[in-house]
Amino acid sequence: MELQQILIVDDSAVVRHLVRAVLDRAGYTVWAAASGEEALDLLAKKGLPHLAIVDINMPPGMDGFAFCRQMQAFSDVPVIMLSGEGGEATVVAGLEQHAEDYIVKPADGPLRAAELIARVRTVLNRMGDYGYTLEPVVAVDDRLQIDFAGRRALVDQRPVSLTPTETKLLYLLMRHAGHTLTSDYLLRRLYPLDEAFEERLHTHVYRLRRKIEDNPREPVYVISEWGQGYSFPVRAASLSGAGPAR
Repeated sequence: MELQQILIVDDSAVVRHLVRAVLDRAGYTVWAAASGEEALDLLAKKGLPHLAIVDINMPPGMDGFAFCRQMQAFSDVPVIMLSGEGGEATVVAGLEQHAEDYIVKPADGPLRAAELIARVRTVLNRMGDYGYTLEPVVAVDDRLQIDFAGRRALVDQRPVSLTPTETKLLYLLMRHAGHTLTSDYLLRRLYPLDEAFEERLHTHVYRLRRKIEDNPREPVYVISEWGQGYSFPVRAASLSGAGPAR
Protein backbone atom coordinates (compact mmCIF):
# COMPACT_ATOMS: atom_id res chain seq x y z
CA MET A 1 0.00 0.00 0.00
CA GLU A 2 1.25 3.46 -0.86
CA LEU A 3 2.30 5.56 2.13
CA GLN A 4 0.03 8.57 2.39
CA GLN A 5 1.78 11.91 2.10
CA ILE A 6 0.80 14.83 4.34
CA LEU A 7 1.95 18.42 3.94
CA ILE A 8 2.26 20.65 7.02
CA VAL A 9 2.23 24.41 6.38
CA ASP A 10 2.94 26.44 9.52
CA ASP A 11 5.31 29.30 10.32
CA SER A 12 6.02 27.88 13.79
CA ALA A 13 9.00 25.52 13.85
CA VAL A 14 7.72 24.09 17.13
CA VAL A 15 4.31 23.23 15.65
CA ARG A 16 5.89 21.74 12.53
CA HIS A 17 8.15 19.57 14.68
CA LEU A 18 5.31 18.39 16.94
CA VAL A 19 2.89 17.62 14.10
CA ARG A 20 5.62 15.87 12.10
CA ALA A 21 6.50 13.69 15.11
CA VAL A 22 2.85 12.70 15.61
CA LEU A 23 2.31 11.89 11.94
CA ASP A 24 5.63 10.06 11.61
CA ARG A 25 4.67 7.75 14.49
CA ALA A 26 1.31 7.11 12.81
CA GLY A 27 3.05 5.93 9.65
CA TYR A 28 2.58 8.87 7.30
CA THR A 29 5.14 10.46 5.00
CA VAL A 30 5.45 14.11 6.06
CA TRP A 31 6.51 17.23 4.18
CA ALA A 32 6.81 20.55 6.00
CA ALA A 33 6.84 24.18 4.88
CA ALA A 34 7.13 27.40 6.89
CA SER A 35 5.01 29.52 4.54
CA GLY A 36 2.51 29.31 1.74
CA GLU A 37 5.19 30.29 -0.74
CA GLU A 38 7.49 27.49 0.46
CA ALA A 39 4.60 25.03 0.32
CA LEU A 40 3.87 25.91 -3.32
CA ASP A 41 7.55 25.34 -4.12
CA LEU A 42 7.30 21.92 -2.46
CA LEU A 43 4.29 21.03 -4.59
CA ALA A 44 6.23 21.96 -7.72
CA LYS A 45 9.13 19.70 -6.68
CA LYS A 46 7.32 16.77 -5.04
CA GLY A 47 3.83 16.77 -6.56
CA LEU A 48 0.59 16.77 -4.59
CA PRO A 49 0.09 15.32 -1.09
CA HIS A 50 -2.90 13.25 -0.01
CA LEU A 51 -3.74 15.86 2.67
CA ALA A 52 -2.54 19.31 3.78
CA ILE A 53 -2.58 20.62 7.36
CA VAL A 54 -2.47 24.39 7.11
CA ASP A 55 -2.10 27.28 9.55
CA ILE A 56 -3.94 30.51 8.74
CA ASN A 57 -1.68 33.31 9.98
CA MET A 58 1.86 33.03 8.60
CA PRO A 59 3.36 36.53 8.56
CA PRO A 60 4.83 38.25 6.68
CA GLY A 61 3.91 36.40 3.49
CA MET A 62 1.06 34.34 2.08
CA ASP A 63 -1.50 33.26 4.68
CA GLY A 64 -3.19 29.87 4.84
CA PHE A 65 -6.33 30.94 3.01
CA ALA A 66 -4.30 32.36 0.11
CA PHE A 67 -2.24 29.16 -0.10
CA CYS A 68 -5.39 27.03 -0.16
CA ARG A 69 -6.92 29.19 -2.89
CA GLN A 70 -3.86 28.66 -5.08
CA MET A 71 -3.55 24.92 -4.41
CA GLN A 72 -7.26 24.23 -4.77
CA ALA A 73 -7.47 26.18 -8.02
CA PHE A 74 -5.83 23.19 -9.74
CA SER A 75 -6.42 20.29 -7.32
CA ASP A 76 -8.85 18.96 -4.75
CA VAL A 77 -6.31 18.13 -2.04
CA PRO A 78 -8.24 17.95 1.25
CA VAL A 79 -7.23 20.46 3.93
CA ILE A 80 -7.35 20.48 7.71
CA MET A 81 -6.92 23.95 9.16
CA LEU A 82 -4.77 23.91 12.33
CA SER A 83 -4.80 27.43 13.72
CA GLY A 84 -4.78 29.54 16.86
CA GLU A 85 -7.66 31.49 15.31
CA GLY A 86 -10.74 30.10 17.04
CA GLY A 87 -13.29 32.81 16.32
CA GLU A 88 -16.55 31.53 14.89
CA ALA A 89 -16.36 33.66 11.74
CA THR A 90 -12.84 32.41 10.94
CA VAL A 91 -13.73 28.78 11.56
CA VAL A 92 -16.85 29.05 9.40
CA ALA A 93 -14.90 30.76 6.60
CA GLY A 94 -12.25 28.03 6.73
CA LEU A 95 -14.79 25.22 6.57
CA GLU A 96 -16.98 26.81 3.91
CA GLN A 97 -14.20 27.92 1.60
CA HIS A 98 -11.27 25.52 1.93
CA ALA A 99 -11.19 22.93 4.69
CA GLU A 100 -12.65 19.50 5.41
CA ASP A 101 -11.96 20.03 9.12
CA TYR A 102 -10.73 22.76 11.48
CA ILE A 103 -8.64 22.26 14.62
CA VAL A 104 -7.98 25.10 17.07
CA LYS A 105 -4.47 24.93 18.49
CA PRO A 106 -4.46 24.58 22.30
CA ALA A 107 -3.67 27.99 23.79
CA ASP A 108 -1.84 26.71 26.85
CA GLY A 109 -1.43 22.98 26.49
CA PRO A 110 0.18 20.25 24.41
CA LEU A 111 -0.98 19.22 20.97
CA ARG A 112 -3.66 16.54 21.31
CA ALA A 113 -1.97 13.84 19.26
CA ALA A 114 -4.75 11.24 19.36
CA GLU A 115 -7.35 13.79 18.25
CA LEU A 116 -5.14 15.00 15.40
CA ILE A 117 -4.59 11.46 14.10
CA ALA A 118 -8.30 10.66 14.40
CA ARG A 119 -9.23 13.75 12.37
CA VAL A 120 -6.56 13.03 9.74
CA ARG A 121 -7.80 9.46 9.33
CA THR A 122 -11.42 10.59 9.14
CA VAL A 123 -10.73 13.09 6.37
CA LEU A 124 -8.57 10.67 4.39
CA ASN A 125 -11.17 7.92 4.71
CA ARG A 126 -13.93 10.29 3.64
CA MET A 127 -12.00 11.43 0.57
CA GLY A 128 -11.11 7.87 -0.50
CA ASP A 129 -7.82 6.37 -1.61
CA TYR A 130 -6.16 8.03 -4.56
CA GLY A 131 -6.61 5.91 -7.68
CA TYR A 132 -3.04 6.38 -8.92
CA THR A 133 0.34 6.50 -7.21
CA LEU A 134 0.99 10.14 -6.31
CA GLU A 135 4.35 11.15 -7.75
CA PRO A 136 5.58 14.51 -9.11
CA VAL A 137 4.56 13.14 -12.51
CA VAL A 138 1.70 10.61 -12.29
CA ALA A 139 1.99 7.78 -14.80
CA VAL A 140 -1.33 6.72 -16.31
CA ASP A 141 0.16 4.53 -19.02
CA ASP A 142 2.97 4.63 -21.57
CA ARG A 143 1.20 7.37 -23.50
CA LEU A 144 -0.08 9.72 -20.79
CA GLN A 145 1.50 11.22 -17.68
CA ILE A 146 0.17 14.09 -15.55
CA ASP A 147 2.12 16.82 -13.73
CA PHE A 148 -0.59 18.28 -11.50
CA ALA A 149 1.53 20.92 -9.76
CA GLY A 150 2.94 22.01 -13.14
CA ARG A 151 -0.57 22.02 -14.63
CA ARG A 152 0.44 20.03 -17.68
CA ALA A 153 0.10 16.64 -19.30
CA LEU A 154 2.76 14.68 -21.11
CA VAL A 155 1.13 13.10 -24.17
CA ASP A 156 3.56 10.80 -25.99
CA GLN A 157 6.30 12.72 -24.13
CA ARG A 158 5.00 16.01 -25.53
CA PRO A 159 4.14 18.64 -22.88
CA VAL A 160 0.58 19.96 -23.09
CA SER A 161 -0.51 22.87 -20.88
CA LEU A 162 -3.68 22.48 -18.83
CA THR A 163 -5.80 25.24 -17.34
CA PRO A 164 -6.29 25.15 -13.55
CA THR A 165 -9.88 23.92 -14.01
CA GLU A 166 -8.82 21.19 -16.46
CA THR A 167 -6.13 20.10 -14.01
CA LYS A 168 -8.57 19.99 -11.10
CA LEU A 169 -11.12 18.08 -13.17
CA LEU A 170 -8.48 15.52 -14.08
CA TYR A 171 -7.38 15.29 -10.45
CA LEU A 172 -10.94 14.56 -9.33
CA LEU A 173 -11.46 11.88 -11.97
CA MET A 174 -8.12 10.20 -11.29
CA ARG A 175 -8.59 10.32 -7.52
CA HIS A 176 -11.69 8.17 -8.01
CA ALA A 177 -10.38 6.17 -10.96
CA GLY A 178 -12.65 3.29 -11.90
CA HIS A 179 -15.75 4.92 -10.40
CA THR A 180 -18.34 7.24 -11.89
CA LEU A 181 -18.46 10.78 -10.56
CA THR A 182 -21.79 12.49 -11.02
CA SER A 183 -21.90 15.83 -12.80
CA ASP A 184 -23.35 17.39 -9.65
CA TYR A 185 -20.42 16.15 -7.54
CA LEU A 186 -17.87 17.43 -10.05
CA LEU A 187 -19.50 20.85 -10.21
CA ARG A 188 -19.61 21.13 -6.41
CA ARG A 189 -15.91 20.29 -6.13
CA LEU A 190 -14.84 22.44 -9.08
CA TYR A 191 -16.89 25.47 -8.03
CA PRO A 192 -17.54 25.21 -4.27
CA LEU A 193 -18.43 28.89 -3.94
CA ASP A 194 -20.21 29.48 -7.24
CA GLU A 195 -23.35 28.27 -8.94
CA ALA A 196 -22.42 26.30 -12.05
CA PHE A 197 -24.34 24.27 -14.60
CA GLU A 198 -23.63 21.14 -16.60
CA GLU A 199 -22.91 23.07 -19.78
CA ARG A 200 -19.88 24.57 -18.06
CA LEU A 201 -18.65 21.12 -17.09
CA HIS A 202 -19.23 19.74 -20.59
CA THR A 203 -17.12 22.57 -22.03
CA HIS A 204 -14.18 21.72 -19.78
CA VAL A 205 -14.50 18.01 -20.56
CA TYR A 206 -14.54 18.77 -24.28
CA ARG A 207 -11.40 20.92 -24.04
CA LEU A 208 -9.59 18.42 -21.81
CA ARG A 209 -10.30 15.57 -24.22
CA ARG A 210 -8.91 17.59 -27.13
CA LYS A 211 -5.65 17.88 -25.20
CA ILE A 212 -5.12 14.35 -23.87
CA GLU A 213 -7.14 11.95 -26.03
CA ASP A 214 -5.79 10.43 -29.23
CA ASN A 215 -9.31 10.64 -30.66
CA PRO A 216 -11.56 13.00 -28.64
CA ARG A 217 -14.65 11.50 -30.30
CA GLU A 218 -13.74 8.08 -28.90
CA PRO A 219 -12.17 8.90 -25.53
CA VAL A 220 -10.28 6.30 -23.52
CA TYR A 221 -9.43 8.47 -20.51
CA VAL A 222 -12.34 10.80 -19.75
CA ILE A 223 -15.32 8.51 -20.21
CA SER A 224 -18.96 9.68 -20.36
CA GLU A 225 -21.34 7.57 -18.29
CA TRP A 226 -24.70 8.27 -19.93
CA GLY A 227 -27.14 10.03 -17.60
CA GLN A 228 -24.70 9.91 -14.67
CA GLY A 229 -21.42 11.74 -15.15
CA TYR A 230 -17.83 10.84 -15.99
CA SER A 231 -15.20 8.29 -15.06
CA PHE A 232 -11.49 7.70 -15.53
CA PRO A 233 -10.20 4.16 -16.11
CA VAL A 234 -7.86 2.30 -13.79
CA ARG A 235 -4.64 1.66 -15.70
CA ALA A 236 -1.75 -0.70 -15.03
CA ALA A 237 0.19 1.95 -13.12
CA SER A 238 -2.62 2.47 -10.63
CA LEU A 239 -3.20 1.62 -7.00
CA SER A 240 -6.98 1.60 -7.06
CA GLY A 241 -9.20 1.56 -4.03
CA ALA A 242 -11.21 4.73 -4.05
CA GLY A 243 -14.89 4.44 -3.34
CA PRO A 244 -17.50 6.08 -5.50
CA ALA A 245 -18.32 9.73 -4.88
CA ARG A 246 -21.84 11.02 -5.38
